Amino acid sequence: MITQKYINELAYQIIGCAMEVHKQLGAGLLESIYEAAMLEELSMHDLKTETQLQVPVHYKGKLLTPKLRLDVLVEDLIILELKAIEALAPIHQAQLLSYLKMAQKPKGLLINFNTVLLKNQIVSVVTDIHAKLPVGQ
Repeated sequence: MITQKYINELAYQIIGCAMEVHKQLGAGLLESIYEAAMLEELSMHDLKTETQLQVPVHYKGKLLTPKLRLDVLVEDLIILELKAIEALAPIHQAQLLSYLKMAQKPKGLLINFNTVLLKNQIVSVVTDIHAKLPVGQ
């Protein structure tokens, strides 16, 4: 059974992978390099990933032609929105929340690798789906 605790523990494991990637590569590289490294690190931890996953977007009951493209989806539960920018802005968190709602996923992590201290550039976002899950033990 999927619980809030399970998802939070999975997120903790993903953050550990991001910390390792940042430790190995440092700041200043392209987002695509960090994405490739994250996929490799997540794979080493036996986590199932999908990258550049296309999600259909519906507007007033109609399917729109452009589709949403997710950076990384881990274990079909957590969306990773990876950045390599000067600083995160509130719009990035809002963007991730929109992605979570459209993809109907419970949790997302916004990670900006272009920083000296990675832990200050990781934002966790949850949806109502997460809130409605059992807490777990």
